[in-house]
Amino acid sequence: MALSHWQERIDLAAAFRTAARLDLHEAVANHFSLAVNDDGTQFLINPNQRHFSLIKASELLLLDANDPDVLNQPDAPDPTAWGLHGSVHRYCPHARCVMHVHSRYATVLASLEDSRLLPIDQNTATFYQRYVIDDSFGGLAFEEEGERCSRLLGDPKVKVMIMGNHGLLVLGDSVADTFNRLFYFERAAETYIRALQTGKPLRVLSHEVAEKTARELALYPGQAEKHFASLKEILDKAGDDYKD
Repeated sequence: MALSHWQERIDLAAAFRTAARLDLHEAVANHFSLAVNDDGTQFLINPNQRHFSLIKASELLLLDANDPDVLNQPDAPDPTAWGLHGSVHRYCPHARCVMHVHSRYATVLASLEDSRLLPIDQNTATFYQRYVIDDSFGGLAFEEEGERCSRLLGDPKVKVMIMGNHGLLVLGDSVADTFNRLFYFERAAETYIRALQTGKPLRVLSHEVAEKTARELALYPGQAEKHFASLKEILDKAGDDYKD
């Protein structure tokens, strides 16, 4: 039987494979999802406990955020994936794509008492006043915890949640948009953490310059799409079977 939403499946599978190549993943944990209907409640997500480097387009689960019996299916998703991503897709229709990782530097940032990402360069300024910090970690993201997190994402301007004591959640309009944001947030977090490690004073941008930079980068034409197209081309040239 032909699977629905094939191009969306290919893009999401490419994101998993690339995340593994860039060491943004955490073995068989972490999850990416993509809404495929108008109100965002039907979404694709990775199969339960499948390593990012092995995920194929045909293996992605198609779930309904309003289906209470989803965890009773034979191919049920990871319950924490359902708890977090199901909640976000249920309560935040503007979140078309959701990527959750425990990437190295973003998680270090989330583990600091002060988890702000100060604007000290172009990449860190990208996220200036465009993220929220969750400082109420309550354990694994089962449904109650997932719903609590989703309530922090009601503002469409907020594209990133620094999950205190946990990791990172990134939202976007498409797989390309979201993966691009994930990539640059991890780069920004690395720059910031390494700058802190020097112990020297930081050169922090003014509010005016940081906000101007963030606006300019948000409007920069075609970057996410071209970045992601190149990433898929890299996979194709390597003979990767993500499209299967």
